[in-house]
Amino acid sequence: MQQSVEALVKVLESYRGRDKVIRTVCYGSQLVGGVLSRKAEADVSSQQLGKRLLLFSAQLSQCRTVLRLFDDLSMLAYSHSYGTGTGEEDACVRWISVLTNVADQLYYPCEHIAWAADAELIKAKSDKWWLFSTVLWGSSLLLGILRSLRVLLLLKKKLKGNERDGGGTSRSQLRGQMQGEVLSILSSMADLSNAIHWMPPGFLWAGRFPNWLVGLMGTISSVIGLIQMSAGDSEQTGSA
Repeated sequence: MQQSVEALVKVLESYRGRDKVIRTVCYGSQLVGGVLSRKAEADVSSQQLGKRLLLFSAQLSQCRTVLRLFDDLSMLAYSHSYGTGTGEEDACVRWISVLTNVADQLYYPCEHIAWAADAELIKAKSDKWWLFSTVLWGSSLLLGILRSLRVLLLLKKKLKGNERDGGGTSRSQLRGQMQGEVLSILSSMADLSNAIHWMPPGFLWAGRFPNWLVGLMGTISSVIGLIQMSAGDSEQTGSA
């Protein structure tokens, strides 16, 4: 029990870990709140609890939006360090990554303007800026899926080559990397489904997801993110 509490405290001490926990609780609350709200006719108390959970989820979402006001510089530093990806072995992975960085970099100011408009800090219509940010987020997710598929293909080729050469340790490492890419694809697909839901009506299934389904997709993505973060921390601890 004490180890679990210490692990949670360690996660919450970092901005990245705290954001992932808030995101998980946010979408989890929306999932449960959406399910309970569907039982409105049968149980009034369930309806009230569901509404409170949905309001709580909305507040956590707003909290994450405010915290992202300070993410521009870190994203810019990452984009600058990656540059044009000259260190990548594969040109396809390289340019997909560059385009992803561009989409991510443009996403933040669009979201900031939309938030400022909603908060009445500036005179502007927030709708179009929320649309721009959603399109950029969806584009980044789609590019991420394409990148992971390409990396999976390259890892599969390496794995076949190592099986012929008989490298046991490298095979386990390659399989671990492949599992990580599969998880990234699943996470991005779940988020992309929500991104499409938040597009203007008439685009694919935009506006058709009930609250519980949005919460489910977001929870799946968030839990995968926590698993990946935990796996990354374990690898760092093991190599230290």
